[in-house]
Amino acid sequence: MSKLRIAIQKSGRLSEDSLKLLKDCSIKFPKGKNKLIAESTNFPAEILYLRDDDIPQYVENGIADVGILGENVVEEVQKAIRVDKKLGFSKCRLSLAVPKDVDYQGVQYFNSKKIATSYPVLTEQYLAKHNVKADIEYISGSVEIAPSIGLASGICDLVSTGGTLLSNGLKEVEIILKSEAVIISNPNLAPDKQALLNKLLFRVETTLKAKNYKYILLNAPNEKLDKIIDILPGMKSPTVLPLARGKWSSVHSVVNENDFWNVIDLLRENGAEGILVVPIEKMVL
Repeated sequence: MSKLRIAIQKSGRLSEDSLKLLKDCSIKFPKGKNKLIAESTNFPAEILYLRDDDIPQYVENGIADVGILGENVVEEVQKAIRVDKKLGFSKCRLSLAVPKDVDYQGVQYFNSKKIATSYPVLTEQYLAKHNVKADIEYISGSVEIAPSIGLASGICDLVSTGGTLLSNGLKEVEIILKSEAVIISNPNLAPDKQALLNKLLFRVETTLKAKNYKYILLNAPNEKLDKIIDILPGMKSPTVLPLARGKWSSVHSVVNENDFWNVIDLLRENGAEGILVVPIEKMVL
């Protein structure tokens, strides 16, 4: 029986987020310290634990069928791979930064200067787009210290909160790329592997959609039902059930997280009581 080989980062925040996603998709696998491969116990899949920079190469070569990694790596390595799904977590941005006391007036500042980075391809592309010629110094790690030790006039590195830049006396001046975790795959998967990937993507889609919604139950006076139903369209329309207490009904629906508090306020204004909010684990449309 075919198995889908899924490559994920072997350590770090992205690894934790990727494992959580698979767990939320009800894909179980044994945990083991320093384990480099693990077989799922309830889904035809194997998990490969790799360096994030190596995942695109493994997927391109067909050693792994699927990978979960950051867009920044996908764009930097430029391998023959396919992006199947953006996942909405592990968000960050690839940015240019300079010492905080620099009077920065624009990207032309970097003309004829040295930039330290672990992302030379994306850095060079961005500078070329703005007609800037700079000396790109490749560094595999600890990029933030480069200006303070005189190695470079600025850096190009991943930024999440900006705290690391501030602690190293730097400020963010240009955003090159906004990145998040993505699922990639080999574009030439065999039909049986593609079928397994489709099943995985379906599970991911239902799991991610559920995170953006809440299930809501409330009691409403019957004379206000029409107004409350207008507030709560639900997936198609709310479920309305009569209560034992006369002239009242129980209303069940689904609310988008982005609209949640506005909806709650409107419901209360229209007489809703006993509002109960429940998280949704999966959502199949």
